[in-house]
Amino acid sequence: MRSVEEPASGDTSDLTARARVRDAAIGLFGRNGFGTGVRAIAEDAGVSAGLILHHFGSKEGLRQSCDEHVLRMIREYKKKGVQAGSAEQMLMAMASVEESAPLVGYALRSLQSGGNLAKSFIDHFVADAEEWIADGVAAGTIRPSRDEKARARFVTVQGFGALMLDLALNPPEDPSDFAGMLRGYIDRMGLPTAELYTQGLMTDSSMLDAYLMYADPPGSDGPGPPEQDAGSTDAPGDDKP
Repeated sequence: MRSVEEPASGDTSDLTARARVRDAAIGLFGRNGFGTGVRAIAEDAGVSAGLILHHFGSKEGLRQSCDEHVLRMIREYKKKGVQAGSAEQMLMAMASVEESAPLVGYALRSLQSGGNLAKSFIDHFVADAEEWIADGVAAGTIRPSRDEKARARFVTVQGFGALMLDLALNPPEDPSDFAGMLRGYIDRMGLPTAELYTQGLMTDSSMLDAYLMYADPPGSDGPGPPEQDAGSTDAPGDDKP
């Protein structure tokens, strides 16, 4: 994403105005969507629409500045104490803190609309997922995979995709209550998610076998099966580790 340059003059009031506009835009975009106009943002920030154009060049320039700020703050937030746990847990923690809740709204809105922030946001969480899944595999609490990177991306995309669809089907009474949105999602989806990831779904490997036959038919130069039994789909209650 292109960075919007800060003023070179060192005028702190100029920087404060930029931050005030940016923060107002983050809040309004998160609550009302990216169709929010420059005049509404200017009114909320207590500045003129001309000043926004002076600082950011255009609404797109303002959006890029918001993207960069939100992603940077989410990364900082994770560094400060939410390295472990799922993406949903991190978002819940952020949404429960008054100053960071607008970041959650903006991030969720960006995921819905796509774009650079959505891609960066997902890539960021995929990298995190690779780490905690690898730790689980090493500890023996998670089964290994034929393709660890693909599994980490699937887990991330599936999780956020389910969250976005659930929010669309269950719109909150208060669009600014991001913590309430996430709590509602966990209440509705927590049990089946935990059950599916813990116990699995299929009682045999026929679906996996059929896919592997399709993806790597006999006689091809495909990768073949992993050395470890990564694709085992033992039924719940089996004594295999």
